[in-house]
Amino acid sequence: MWFPVHIGSWVFLASAALIVYVIAGHPLLLKLLAARFGRLPQKRYETRTVSMLIAVFNGEKFIGEKLDSVVALDYPKELLQVIVLSDGSTDATARIAGQYADRGIQVIELPRGGKPAAINAGMKLATGEILVLTDARQTLEPDSIREMVACFADPSVGVVSGDLPMRKGADSEESNTSLYWRYDRAIRKDLGKLGSTFGATGPFYAIRRSLARPMPADTLLDDMFLPLGPFFQGYRVIVDEQARALEYPFSVKSEFTRKIRTQAGIYQSVMRRPALLTPKNRLLFHFISYKLGRLALPWLFLLVLASSFFLPPPFAAIAVGAQAFFYLAALADFWLPEGLSIKRITAPARTVVVMLAAAAAAVAVFFVPPHKLWKVTEARHRGRPAP
Repeated sequence: MWFPVHIGSWVFLASAALIVYVIAGHPLLLKLLAARFGRLPQKRYETRTVSMLIAVFNGEKFIGEKLDSVVALDYPKELLQVIVLSDGSTDATARIAGQYADRGIQVIELPRGGKPAAINAGMKLATGEILVLTDARQTLEPDSIREMVACFADPSVGVVSGDLPMRKGADSEESNTSLYWRYDRAIRKDLGKLGSTFGATGPFYAIRRSLARPMPADTLLDDMFLPLGPFFQGYRVIVDEQARALEYPFSVKSEFTRKIRTQAGIYQSVMRRPALLTPKNRLLFHFISYKLGRLALPWLFLLVLASSFFLPPPFAAIAVGAQAFFYLAALADFWLPEGLSIKRITAPARTVVVMLAAAAAAVAVFFVPPHKLWKVTEARHRGRPAP
């Protein structure tokens, strides 16, 4: 028994240590490095021509509110081209957007082809020096474009992500997905201060039009495909905390389907840009710790569980019991009603397990066509109704 117990203990300790490192150790290291060595670009508030592309599929709940925020932007209207790309919408999206034609909003109705195809079509029509890509669900703060454009005064900056705080969640599910997003935002901000992130904030980011290239139609992450071009040319990909758009929180179910696509998109990005795993990636250590570490988490959790049975007593019983409680709490949360104090334990456990399951399910990208992984992210709209 000594040999399997000995090996099991080492597997348990190594897997647990890697989990702690990926979840907490690396983010803490980033925070310390960013505080010591990080720098933000020198912003200069000068106007440039901007083309804003809003790719949307069946976004009637949000598009009116979105375009209200666009026409209220504190940016010279004569320098701002706004194109709504209705990607085969079957609802009132195009009709609602068309009501803004007299305020400079152009609406292009496209056959259903997916977000990358819609963006590609929009890039052909864009005339601005800066491309801003944004989704229909998020409302832009009035000074967001001015702040974003100011970052491009630094010639080293190729891509700028906006900051995307979430509105307050209506229940424990939405609150916990919001908490996860705040955690992830902090990592992105620190990476940007150290040099570059590895992608942009998909719902709201800007790129120099001269650096943007058409995407394959089956691209899962436009916000990784487009920024990686400038990244490998030596440009910085950063987050600007002053360029803000407000996001609606979404349920754990919606986050699950979204996370499968985004994690599968990392696999796809590595397959299409193998240089990510070579010294050509100037932030290789952080890419492995952050992106690949996230992909490894579900398998590390399984190793911890399996190796727990080979720990010497009484540690085996303690480890197995603690994990059983964690997974049962996550399962119980599906049926527990809101308002119970135990939800403070079960809801975060459920969110963690759902995120792990999504990362594990992302391997589907090797077995199914990528477009099968695209699902509409459902968010509960609590603003004004669509006109």
